[in-house]
Amino acid sequence: MAEHTTSARRIRILFVAEAVTLAHVARPVTLARSLDPQQFEVHLAHHPRYRELMGELPLTEHEIHSISPQQFMQALASGSPVYDLPTLSRYVEEDLELIAEVKPDIIVGDFRLSLAVSATLTATPYVALSNAYWSPYSQQDYTVPDLPLTRILGTTIGQGVFSLARPFAFALHCLPMHRLRRRYGLPSLGFDLRRIYTHADYTLYADIPELYQIRNLPARHRFIGPVVWSPADPHPDWWQDVPQDDPIVYVTLGSSGNASLLPRLIAALGEMRVTALVSTAGTPLPSTAPKNIYMAPYLPGEEAVKLASLVICNGGSPTTHQALKHGVPVIGVANNLDQYLNMNAIAKVGAGYLLRAGKCDSRELVTAIKRVLADSTCLVAAQKLAERLAGYSAPDNFTDAINEISGVAVLRNETNRPV
Repeated sequence: MAEHTTSARRIRILFVAEAVTLAHVARPVTLARSLDPQQFEVHLAHHPRYRELMGELPLTEHEIHSISPQQFMQALASGSPVYDLPTLSRYVEEDLELIAEVKPDIIVGDFRLSLAVSATLTATPYVALSNAYWSPYSQQDYTVPDLPLTRILGTTIGQGVFSLARPFAFALHCLPMHRLRRRYGLPSLGFDLRRIYTHADYTLYADIPELYQIRNLPARHRFIGPVVWSPADPHPDWWQDVPQDDPIVYVTLGSSGNASLLPRLIAALGEMRVTALVSTAGTPLPSTAPKNIYMAPYLPGEEAVKLASLVICNGGSPTTHQALKHGVPVIGVANNLDQYLNMNAIAKVGAGYLLRAGKCDSRELVTAIKRVLADSTCLVAAQKLAERLAGYSAPDNFTDAINEISGVAVLRNETNRPV
């Protein structure tokens, strides 16, 4: 990799976001915005399906193809591989055209798995954004997600079958990448799905290490802290009229949540003495709702969390991090393995509760909500995590990592900030 100096041209960074969920676009956008435009020339490649939520972007945009969120969710729900060989091959071809056009000094990808091939073929340093629960160096317990086997066998037997079959299932998911790399003359990454999801020249985890059991983490793998994002200016007309006499519960199932849960959540919250702020994440609004329910397609998440005593979400990292940053406990109604892995780490430290989307009913939701609101244990644990999170600035740590990678690291006075 050629070294750069501060007197040379700006360092050209290409962010590539795989728009199968909003999170995989929001993280690159947030980090791209944080880079100093005097030092970096920033490009962002993404499918435009989430573009209207991003607001004005001070960078150059490029449109690329991503499989649809529906296709992604269907693969997760069935337990089948997300990508097949033809799809990954098309991605590599598109990546190579994009790289030839932009000529980046560094590529940053979020779940764009094909970059493990295309960046290598073009000898471009590649940085992967990921979560620590997918790290090969993280010691994990794997809760069986909502799969056909759990619906047939139940969760107890399903868990046993899943525990036995998981290594083989992970290997099956790795086959398309194994064949892709062989097609391009590259060595296999093996058959551990965690390595497929995190392989890069540098891997940055949008988490904090305090939540995970990490062993022998290589120097090129590092924690930068949560990347927190909110949609651009989604203030509904009723925003200033929200009553604050009762506890406020912020509800969002996100782009990867189970939308069929929303009526049950609304029904449960409608029975309680709370005020609920509900983001439907773009799904149609119900025609009617109880008087204590305030709904909109999207809400300003950061502001909603600051008002809330409790956050209910799909258990994924973006909203849970947003809540915990402000010391607000969470209930994660998890559906896929990614959400279970994230919520398991939070539940273990007592800052939230994990519910199964496939089994969750109104009674269970009411019980969990009352428990969190009445018991200070969850709140105290969430506040302790907020203190930990305050020690991490993902934008600063990301910039430090990019400076180091590009060879223009600037010495800072702060020597004790965690990276």
